[in-house]
Amino acid sequence: MAITAQMVKELRENTGAGMMDCKKALQEAEGNMERAVDILREKGLSKAAKKADRVAAEGLVAIEMNADNTAAVVVEVNSETDFVAKNEDFKVFVKDAAEMALASEAKDVAALLAETHKEGKALQDVLNDRVAKIGEKLDLRRFEKVTTEGQIAGYIHGGGKIGVLVELLTSAKNDELIAMGRDIAMQVAAMNPKYVSRNDVDPEYIAHETEILTQQALNEGKPANIVEKMIKGRLEKQLKEVCLLEQPFVKNGDLTVKQLVAETAKKLGTEIEVGRVVRFEVGEGIEKKEENFAEEVAKQLK
Repeated sequence: MAITAQMVKELRENTGAGMMDCKKALQEAEGNMERAVDILREKGLSKAAKKADRVAAEGLVAIEMNADNTAAVVVEVNSETDFVAKNEDFKVFVKDAAEMALASEAKDVAALLAETHKEGKALQDVLNDRVAKIGEKLDLRRFEKVTTEGQIAGYIHGGGKIGVLVELLTSAKNDELIAMGRDIAMQVAAMNPKYVSRNDVDPEYIAHETEILTQQALNEGKPANIVEKMIKGRLEKQLKEVCLLEQPFVKNGDLTVKQLVAETAKKLGTEIEVGRVVRFEVGEGIEKKEENFAEEVAKQLK
């Protein structure tokens, strides 16, 4: 019996197994869908589907960069537990995914997962293989690539819990510049600024914060005639907290990040501007499922 693409697609959707594994199972089962499912189950290749409703909020962030620091990518791959995030097979997969994303023209995760891994099959199929082997839901959640005519510095914090890329718009290319960029990336990892500079601040954010600060001042019983001046001062303080360039430099509180950049530019005899900043933190924005330990054990015993 001829194995059609639709049959492979249906089996893959039902089991979560890799495309080539589905095709081989259908060939072995001579087109019998139920038998093909059994074959995949026997080989442990249908485990991915069983884990699809689990929450993967742990994992690793990885960075890959080209040789001259003009292109870099940050990737997040999730697992269900922090224990698996330390698994060597998982670490290798994350690194492979980052290397592929750096070399690829893919614009989204689906496109990247469809590309061919060095094992000779789609990255999605390699991911499903890891799910079957490791025994947890794994998810290539996101990636972001930065390219520049300047330089890019990167920093990984906590063994892969946070990854930051900082673009430096400049004609300089030396170790001192990259060292400064890495320090700024460390700053971003620690302080998590909302904006790079005041020029980037969303007018809606200003309006929203002004409304809140005004209400705070009125609730404190402050006279209406001085509320406006208070708002201006408090908003100024807030902007220094949320704008990277306005923040005190974590390694030297006497300097702001903006002053650090200016000093380095003067020393190197060139202009330097902080461009794009990308910060990935493992699991951010994912609602983690709260499990009752006794119930979870009971489920495993069923």
